[in-house]
Amino acid sequence: LLLAHEADALDGKKRQDKLAEARAEIHRFHHQLCSTRVLDPACGSGNFLYVTLEHLKRLEGEVQNQLDGLGETQDKLALDGETVTLQQLRGIEINPRAAALAELVLWIGWLQWHVRTLGLASVAEPVVHDYGNIECRDAVLAYDRVELALDAAGKVITRWDGKGFKPHPVTGEPVPDEAAQVAQWAYVNARKAEWPKVDFIVGNPPFIGARTIRAALGDGYLDAVRSVHANVPDNADFVMYWWDRCAEQCAAMQVRRFGLITTNSIHQAFARKVISHHLTGPLVNGLRLCIPDHPWVDSADGAAIRIAMTVVDRTDDPGRLMTIKRETAGADGEIIVTLEAQTGRINASLTMGDDLREAVALTANRGMSCVGYQLSGQGFVIDRETAARLDPALNSTFARAKPLLTGRDITQQPRELLALDLYGLTEENLRSKHAAIYQWVFDRVKPERDHNARTGLRSRWWLFGEPRSTFRPALVGVNRAIVTSLTAKHRTFQYVPAPAICDSTTVMFSLADALHFGIMSSQVHVAWATSAGGHLGIGNDPRYNKSLCFETFPFPAEDTGLTPELSDHIRHLAEQLDAHRKARQAAFEAVTLTGLYNVLAKLRSGEALNAKDKLLHEQGLVSVLRTLHDDLDAAVLQAYGWADLGPVPWADAPARQAWTEALLQRLVALNARRAAEEAQGLVRWLRPEFQDPARRATAASMATAVQQEIDTGPADSGDSDTAEGAAPAAPAVRPVARRPWPAELPAQMRAVADALAASPGALDEAALADAFTGRGPWKKRLPQILQTLEALGRARAEARAGRSFWRAA
Repeated sequence: LLLAHEADALDGKKRQDKLAEARAEIHRFHHQLCSTRVLDPACGSGNFLYVTLEHLKRLEGEVQNQLDGLGETQDKLALDGETVTLQQLRGIEINPRAAALAELVLWIGWLQWHVRTLGLASVAEPVVHDYGNIECRDAVLAYDRVELALDAAGKVITRWDGKGFKPHPVTGEPVPDEAAQVAQWAYVNARKAEWPKVDFIVGNPPFIGARTIRAALGDGYLDAVRSVHANVPDNADFVMYWWDRCAEQCAAMQVRRFGLITTNSIHQAFARKVISHHLTGPLVNGLRLCIPDHPWVDSADGAAIRIAMTVVDRTDDPGRLMTIKRETAGADGEIIVTLEAQTGRINASLTMGDDLREAVALTANRGMSCVGYQLSGQGFVIDRETAARLDPALNSTFARAKPLLTGRDITQQPRELLALDLYGLTEENLRSKHAAIYQWVFDRVKPERDHNARTGLRSRWWLFGEPRSTFRPALVGVNRAIVTSLTAKHRTFQYVPAPAICDSTTVMFSLADALHFGIMSSQVHVAWATSAGGHLGIGNDPRYNKSLCFETFPFPAEDTGLTPELSDHIRHLAEQLDAHRKARQAAFEAVTLTGLYNVLAKLRSGEALNAKDKLLHEQGLVSVLRTLHDDLDAAVLQAYGWADLGPVPWADAPARQAWTEALLQRLVALNARRAAEEAQGLVRWLRPEFQDPARRATAASMATAVQQEIDTGPADSGDSDTAEGAAPAAPAVRPVARRPWPAELPAQMRAVADALAASPGALDEAALADAFTGRGPWKKRLPQILQTLEALGRARAEARAGRSFWRAA
């Protein structure tokens, strides 16, 4: 176009020469267009390749029109002796039916273009050619052959197919049918699959979550894929194997650019490791276009999900980050999306500016958080009536049936369910001491666990799948813990009893001090967690990733302005906040945390309340909730020394975004400062009595003891459980033999456990102290040791006449 414009200012031979130069440039572009190759390595029925064909043919039409405008007219089919053909479009598809359909779709598109543009006479016979451009094979894994997987004895390895059920002979509930087995396969000489040499890669690889890959594809396939794709973490979604391979080829300049549609979990922790790997190092790729979150309808089942779109190349051009400004419902389930763009360097977290995902984990926060217990068996969940029948010790300190909380119980109304926590018991202990509970889980948990792929879950079927053995010691000595829903529309925290079983849809924190509760409930932490944790789910709700949201979060301290008086003020507000919400939920069944904070959001933005909102506002006293949060935010900002930021401008979206960005910038800087302090040996522990170096050996010994409980179980004392309120046991006795009090805490714990196990009856602290000799204030440590042993399942308390007695569990 520039050359043609220059020609317009000339005349004679010079003008003709300039026009010839312009036509030559267009011919060069057309040749490039006809030699450009595009690959979809998971093409399905060929939708992406069909659209690509439309674009290539449209560009070719523009070439012809431009040549016509420059005075070159010729047969459209004879242009340069070449044209855009289906041979330029390559696809890989593992499903034979879909691969055949993709070939047909492309030919239909090709023929439609010819008939629409050139007329029916332009279609020569044969109409369809076999170019072989759609390969029916695996795009991720190549191998020489597949064989039946055999164990050491030469027997075929099988597993439950995940579909066959039969009624349990006692309960009648559906349980896995051991006859419904599928053989497992071994992939010989597994390696990365080769892809055709192309210029561009596009695609929409399969959406299979990390937790379902094994069930969907089999043990042997997953093991083979993981063995040949070292850059992809085991916990990443299946789609990341395609992203990693595309990025490898882009970095090696084997392709010019690639663009993929993936699940929006691509910027979660495990998937982000793949992106970060390819954005750093000697061969640097760059994100050129990114939409980190967008609504999508899965064509497989019509489910609404969230997806991300990423375009990558090796140029130095700035990237364009597209974020959703507005979503509105359209006709036929369509979602109309309004996007806004930013230009600059896009981080591996699919963000711009200071990257919170690059903040480092702080030693001060270590060991204080954990994703909740993963039960791995619905048979553990019981109602209160069943709990009373199975567990005579219900409601006592040594009950095995404990309150169960899920993320939904937190954000909505709790269901008042319980979970059987059998941690610390061997199978023999459980059968001999808790026969009714043993039979319950034997009938309802074991049939399911018998078919689990994990050896540990099969062999220790009576225990939770993830009993959080290394986190339990952190709950010793605290009467309450903080909990939040793993994924929730509004980020809220609440206190629960420390023994409560918070499942894997929650995150727990062993922080009983209301100071920590207040700081985490403030907008300072909520803004950090929302930005760092990402979003997930149909509702695009914020997800609390403890590694990113909590372990990196810098708490205020004396150096930032946190005085004792201000600490007490924050504690007071935090206690009020927790009590206020619980009181309103207890008074009105319809009041939920989600409902309260929906109304609070409207109050903050100035949006009018509807009739339902007004009722909830009245029942939940939401204006009171608002003032508590406002006061808490102000106090926490003062604790950081950032009162100059002022209150959050809730009603002004751009101003609120600017406020949040300024806050996050300061938090990132404080994280770096805290990390530098820790490198110099200054650690501002959240719970120094548990975390400081003098206690690290204790924590390690506790973790070792806990793991030993899981592996072998505690020594069986032969005693039967006595429920609180039952007939008093025999009077406390004093051990006969006395031994020296050990010097080290792990040895002290073992000694106390042995003394309880050797005693014929329950011991109070005085009687237990008489079992040892020693000088100094060592007896002051007995209460803590007894509480620790109780948490580990090695001791249990009995209340008699207002006094505490202890016996081996």
